[in-house]
This record gives sequence, structure tokens and C-alpha cells, in this order.
Amino acid sequence: MPTVLYECKGPIAWITLNRPESMNAFDPPTQQLLGEHLQAFDRDDALRVAILTGAGDKAFCAGADLKKYATREPAGINDLWNPSRQFFSRGGQGLNVTKPVIAAINGYCLAGGQELALACDIRIASTNAQFGAPEVRWSILHGYGALRLPRTVSLAVAMDMLLTGERIDAARAYEVGLVSRVVPPAQLLPTAQSMAERISENGPLAIKVTKELALRGLYQSPDEAIAYRNAVAALIRETDDAKEGPRAFAEKRKPQFKGR
Repeated sequence: MPTVLYECKGPIAWITLNRPESMNAFDPPTQQLLGEHLQAFDRDDALRVAILTGAGDKAFCAGADLKKYATREPAGINDLWNPSRQFFSRGGQGLNVTKPVIAAINGYCLAGGQELALACDIRIASTNAQFGAPEVRWSILHGYGALRLPRTVSLAVAMDMLLTGERIDAARAYEVGLVSRVVPPAQLLPTAQSMAERISENGPLAIKVTKELALRGLYQSPDEAIAYRNAVAALIRETDDAKEGPRAFAEKRKPQFKGR
């Protein structure tokens, strides 16, 4: 059985970390396979949104599988989860894909698992979810997370999580803005699917550019971001989809976007 499952249902790609016996922790083959599936999703014009989750109800992802690396040098452990090498981009601001990715977080979301969730565009948690950056307890770096977490929650909350290594529950994660929704476990995947379906109804070109603009706003100066916005807006205005949207509105019907 593959350690990462990939299934396409209409315009939605379902990507599932499939090592429930190890809390869906990463080993190098799993990390490699996840990167390949993310790229396959991004290349497929028929797909609009991806949902990333973990198999079972105990864990989204518990990070690196340290049991496999207990006999290695510390540098080897730190190198196991090297996001920049596989599928992170934009100065560490997100996944190396142009389309939206929703994290459906069930159970433990720790260490590299929390880093992966942080890289997704939307995070939905079940009520049994727990988040944390425990790496410092083992003298390992929460590298990508240390860069992204303070831009997601307040610096005070980020420092609390990063330096103590303690966990927070789903309610606290919602309170501090780490996730946008918390739902009962049975509603996690249906909620993610409903959100993905809603996103997939929107103009795919506008979705891609809007995602890019939001991420650029995290690290570019306002002048740089506005210059990029003006350039892409001029291109978007000439597309078929940009003409279809106002036409459908005027005709009081659902738009039929083609992604061109």
C-alpha cells in the first residue's frame, strides 16, 4: 500500500498520508511521494483544489519518523524534514503549487506535520486535533514552522509554541487563528469537500492569481505587490473567463469557467 494515497474526484484531488501505524509520520519515500502527487495535482488542468489529510482518526501527521533515525547523527535527523528541498516555495511561504490546498487536520498535527499544515492555504481541524512544535525538546529545529508560524498567529503565541514545545488543542488553534474552522471528527472531510467544491466553482485563473497575491503580500513590499497585481490584472482581463463572469452575472446564470 502506498504511503501517500492520491485520488481525483471531479475537480478535487484527495491526497492522504497513509502511515497510520506511525501517526502518518514522514520518512524520505513518503516525503518524495507527497511532492510527486502535489506536482501531479498542479499540472492537471481538470483539477481545481486539493484536500490534504491523514489516514485514520489519530493523526494528520506527527512529523518526521524519529524512530527510523534514532541511530543517525543529529544533522541527519534535521535533514530529514527539509521543506525547501521538496515542495515548498515563495521564500518558504507555501507549497510549490499554484492552486489552493486545504488541510483537513484530524488528530495530532505536530512538528513537520504542523509545518506541512502551515504551508496549506486553508486549515480545517477536527475537535480532536492537537498542534505543536516539539522539536526543541529533542534539540531539533522547527525550521520552516519558525518562519511561518509568527506570520500566521501572533508573535507571542508563536514563541510560546516554538520555545516550550507544548501542544495546543483545536479550540485554542481556532482562537489564535491557526485554523479557520473546527468541526466534529465525522464532519471534517465533508466540510473540506464542501469548501473545495465551493472554491472549484470560482474562476480558476482568478483563484490562482488571488492565492499568489496573498502569498506575495507576506514578503513583498506594497509597491512590488501592487506592480505585480497591475501586471496580472491586465492579463486576466483579456481571458475568456474574465468575460464569462460578468456575462453570466448579467444573464443571471451560473458561470461556466474554462480556465482560459
